[in-house]
Amino acid sequence: MMKYILVTGGVISGIGKGIIASSVGTILKSCGLHVTAIKIDPYINIDAGTFSPYEHGEVFVLDDGGEVDLDLGNYERFLDIRLTKDNNLTTGKIYQSVINKERRGDYLGKTVQVVPHITDAIQEWVVKQARVPVDDDGVEPRVCVIELGGTVGDIESMPFIEAFRQFQFKVKRENFCNIHVSLIPQPNATGEQKTKPTQNSVRELRGLGLSPDLIMCRCTTALENSVKEKISMFCHVEPEQVICVHDVSSIYRVPLLLEDQGVVSYLSRRLNMPIETHPRKMLMKWKEMSDRSDRLLEQCSIALVGKYTKFSDSYASVIKALEHSALAISHKLEVKYIDSASLEPSTLQEEPVKYHEAWQKLCSADGILVPGGFGIRGTEGKMHAINWARKQKKPFLGVCLGMQLAVCEFARNVLGWKDANSTEFDPESKHPVVIDMPEHNPGQMGGTMRLGKRRTIFKTNSSVLRKLYGDAEHVDERHRHRFEVNPDLKSHFEDKGFHFVGQDVEGERMEVVELDDHPYFVGVQYHPEFTSRPINPSPPYLGLLLAAAGKLQSYLQKGCRLSPRDTYSDGSGSSTPDSEMAEDCLPSQMNDLASSGLDGSGLHGR
Repeated sequence: MMKYILVTGGVISGIGKGIIASSVGTILKSCGLHVTAIKIDPYINIDAGTFSPYEHGEVFVLDDGGEVDLDLGNYERFLDIRLTKDNNLTTGKIYQSVINKERRGDYLGKTVQVVPHITDAIQEWVVKQARVPVDDDGVEPRVCVIELGGTVGDIESMPFIEAFRQFQFKVKRENFCNIHVSLIPQPNATGEQKTKPTQNSVRELRGLGLSPDLIMCRCTTALENSVKEKISMFCHVEPEQVICVHDVSSIYRVPLLLEDQGVVSYLSRRLNMPIETHPRKMLMKWKEMSDRSDRLLEQCSIALVGKYTKFSDSYASVIKALEHSALAISHKLEVKYIDSASLEPSTLQEEPVKYHEAWQKLCSADGILVPGGFGIRGTEGKMHAINWARKQKKPFLGVCLGMQLAVCEFARNVLGWKDANSTEFDPESKHPVVIDMPEHNPGQMGGTMRLGKRRTIFKTNSSVLRKLYGDAEHVDERHRHRFEVNPDLKSHFEDKGFHFVGQDVEGERMEVVELDDHPYFVGVQYHPEFTSRPINPSPPYLGLLLAAAGKLQSYLQKGCRLSPRDTYSDGSGSSTPDSEMAEDCLPSQMNDLASSGLDGSGLHGR
């Protein structure tokens, strides 16, 4: 029987339900179980594709082109699985499916209501999606972790709460449990951990028909025993069912935190799941990663030049990809967020202090990253940053719009086309170096881009990025864009050393650009951050970090292997990785792993 674990939240939103749901899945997967995940968002939008990044953070893109909530990125990274768009369920999707059925006459003239029709549709969706394989081996999952977004008590989440109230009886008690994540505030005035918000939240949840089996308390410092006992008494659970999730140095420590408090053994008993008790290699990896992350000494700084830098969740996957790569080369990552508009001459006139501070950050960084985005605001500032990276030979990575603007900058300042631009920003440009694609439907915004996993073919053997991908002839990466580099102008760029080394299968779309005589100047049309994993860093981001740390050439000369001096040693003489990391590697890679601390497959392409 499928086991369902529902994760709900109380007191405030943004409490960390996504990380906790991912961590629960991780510790269960480490026991040998196949785990899938579903994220429920109570908003009426069909998907996350039309959101401003300031609303819900980044839009995460899946293999099938689904534009979904960023928490699905957490699930994929933690569990190393590949989800589909139907793993993200919204109120809009549910109502759309029910209304479509009503229009077809499927309800035989009955009055269509929230109960039972909407609630039944929610349950049917969950049961169907939970059985879809998400691992490479194609095995049907055994456990489904379901995260209900928002906060208990929100009016928009009521149909979902009611659906799961009914669901717990349909699938039987031994196949369903509820984890409730709540906040334990600690006011500075007294320093006392307060339980009243959690008591009220659990009372409201119980009043709606769901009783939490585990109460996970988000707090700044570890829960005091007296506080845990108080929550146990007033929330009608045993003390062992109150789990402390306090602030830790790295998110990699959260699965270990849950494991140490007996979450696996409790879920094993509660859901009647036979689970292996011997030491689990997957959790050993997480412990090695988190220990290694805590003891890094050398530092590497990357300037992230973007439009949405006031809200770090706008670039969640980009930051994770940078972190994965920094960890791979044993460097502590420092991200310098720079609002691209602050680099523009107009800011010098209006706010000179802001202008000089932004340029100081840019000039002091070891590498520069220009991520994707939409709209004209800040694009000139991004091109100023790209120009500086090109002339000063600073390691540079441009992603999606970042690549397109690198093409515009080169056209303006090297080819001499002063009005070169994207038709997104200047439809009347005489040199439209970036143009809209045939798929783009300007009359409708949602789901009209070139989305999902597409193949990129490398056109030359000498490409730096090809080498970073393990000398692969092609790579499959995820896309999200409406505009593309104008293929008709390709020869003008290549004559000046600006090479389009990667193209789509038809050879019509420019996917990867590289610049001659530069330590690392790379642009990619796709979004490699979406497939980066903690032990399998994304090659374009790994290249940026290696170049920023001054290690790229030695890495390439060694056949894309890290040397012993590239990793921080704890002096114990023991190797960083556990044996499972080495099991997946080619025989020729085995000798290097003891010193690199990495899964070799991650450094040799996907």
